[in-house]
Amino acid sequence: MSKIAIITDSNSGITQKRGEELGIWVIPMPFFIDGNLFLEDITLSQEEFYQKLGTDSDISTSQPSPGEIMELWDEILKEYDEIVHIPMSSGLSSTCSTAIQLAEEYAGRVHVVDNQRISVTQESSVYDAIELRDHGMNAAEIKEYLEKEKLMASIYITVDTLKYLKKGGRITPAAAAIGSVLNLKPVLQIQGERLDAFSKVRGWKAAKRTMLNAIENDLNERFAKEKEEMLLAMAYTCSQEEAAEWKAEIQERFPQYEIIENPLSLSVACHIGPGAMAVACMKKIKCL
Repeated sequence: MSKIAIITDSNSGITQKRGEELGIWVIPMPFFIDGNLFLEDITLSQEEFYQKLGTDSDISTSQPSPGEIMELWDEILKEYDEIVHIPMSSGLSSTCSTAIQLAEEYAGRVHVVDNQRISVTQESSVYDAIELRDHGMNAAEIKEYLEKEKLMASIYITVDTLKYLKKGGRITPAAAAIGSVLNLKPVLQIQGERLDAFSKVRGWKAAKRTMLNAIENDLNERFAKEKEEMLLAMAYTCSQEEAAEWKAEIQERFPQYEIIENPLSLSVACHIGPGAMAVACMKKIKCL
């Protein structure tokens, strides 16, 4: 049996500490803040990031350099036979396509999974990969399985401020100004490779209700056949207190599900700002 290493990136929400506990590698995503390079969860904590965001620092996302990725692969392949690499969605970053191109130089020993996920759904894919590996699948089979199941997930997100969507060009300054005056809350969705608009409502209560209704609809219709195999998760860029309240609301609506929780990755937070909340569902693998 091949000895298989599993790699992801910090967009999954998996911390360096948690990665060590799981026996996997987590590539930190780089950020430039006021011209200085920081690495998520290594030289940049969640608290430091939001402090910089709150002072209107110039923050931009980046991707790990090809050289750094290949150095990591080379080091791991001294001990392991194969690598399963699970980066963030190819539709949200070029990180995945870069890794796929680099893997061509490794004669089938590195398998990059493009399963179009991020945050808690990407995290779930990592846990699936670990379980599939432990049940005897090789790297190619794990990649095939995860990509086959890639669309068995949904994320819905609402934001506290339109400032960062405007800054990133996702809404116009005029729309942001009107939305702020009317207390409009956009609800965004990630289903597959894109971050798209889903709905626009007035106020937090309506936004939360819209997200919960959307998840319920997905469970009852889109994932009806897999309903018993689905997991629920919540993610956030808001305070711990607000996050706890949000989790309780989800649990009350879906008492039969255990709720996984994690802060949204900083790459997502950079584009939606503080105070955001998300809910997600995804299919859990079923190893025979």
